[in-house]
Amino acid sequence: MYLNDYLTKIMRVWNAQEGQAVARFLSLQDSHVNNPNLHKENLDAVVSRQLVSPLDEIVTAHLKTVYHLMRTSTPNYNEAYRHQTSCIQAVVKMLQQIKEENWVLPIMYVTSIDLRLLAAKCEMHAKSSKAGEILEKAAESLMSCFRVCAGDTRSSDEETKRLGMLNLVNQLLKVYFRINKLHLCKPLIRAIDSSNFKESFSLAQRITYKYFAGRKAMYDSNFKSAEEYLTFAFENCPRRFTKNKRLILIYLTPVKMLLGYMPRKEILERYNLLQFHDLAAAVKEGNVRKFDEAIRRHEMFLINAGVYLIVEKLKIITYRNLIKKVYLILETHQIDMDAIHTALQFSGVEDVSIDETHCIVANLIYESRIKGYISYQHNKLVISKQNAFPNVVAV
Repeated sequence: MYLNDYLTKIMRVWNAQEGQAVARFLSLQDSHVNNPNLHKENLDAVVSRQLVSPLDEIVTAHLKTVYHLMRTSTPNYNEAYRHQTSCIQAVVKMLQQIKEENWVLPIMYVTSIDLRLLAAKCEMHAKSSKAGEILEKAAESLMSCFRVCAGDTRSSDEETKRLGMLNLVNQLLKVYFRINKLHLCKPLIRAIDSSNFKESFSLAQRITYKYFAGRKAMYDSNFKSAEEYLTFAFENCPRRFTKNKRLILIYLTPVKMLLGYMPRKEILERYNLLQFHDLAAAVKEGNVRKFDEAIRRHEMFLINAGVYLIVEKLKIITYRNLIKKVYLILETHQIDMDAIHTALQFSGVEDVSIDETHCIVANLIYESRIKGYISYQHNKLVISKQNAFPNVVAV
């Protein structure tokens, strides 16, 4: 395919308002990128003669991006990224000019994804820039598209560009998680959750969104919301996508455990996550020593998965289950604190003092893991006669 053929074809599908077809001609993942006839640097005049505005600016920037990626065996990612940024700026102009129509959204999708991927490549090869700086600038470009889409309130529900918001939000969430700017996720999540179109977005996009929104809620210790988001993602992710389901389960499992639900071994086996089985067994038994050993044994897995600090919170449930065992053995609602102290020492907390025992119990009461109060005068834990050890905490 020669340049004229390429330009003729893209102009034809543009005039026919076939957004998907135009997007394919602007994607860095498409086969046309490998065509040496398109690997030329100065094509501005030729493109502007054959294409209308703003399509000519988009295509020019795209071809310059292709040139810097493909002209030699070593791609110039910085120059490619610079021109892809120009491509996005032209896409923003296109979105503003083509009012009350959304057939151009696929063009925005592919150019936005390519910008994010190129920014990530630049980060990998960067020598002088700060970590995350290029991706953060890419996010600013993506936000320009998001603002145009979010502000399109005059179009009909079928033609509104607001239907493109979730695709952009998912791209932005991926960037913010990668550069650890999670505070920037909050307004995006609020915008989608309050949108009238959240049921109109594709299932695949909603699954991606729920996964990231669930992780954000988890890091905010909003475990009830995290469970809802991540459960939706896990249950709706097709079974054939085993890798994705496993990724969701890595975060859903500790969240459910914190809410009092222990995972079934067969589920963990299916997704190669038996690390959580060791932890769940220790938590259920109220065995603090076994819990600490499981944490140490699977430390690198938990750190790499980004759930180490979340899993550490399960220790409080381990204490709760240990005290419940003491309650079942003694069969009394007034448990001597010395008995709890002895149980903690026997379970592996060997250097714990009686004051620290009081602190552990007080925290359990504060977090509603135990219903009751400490009678300091009698050195006893007095627990409720109804639902003294609630399973699920409304967080």
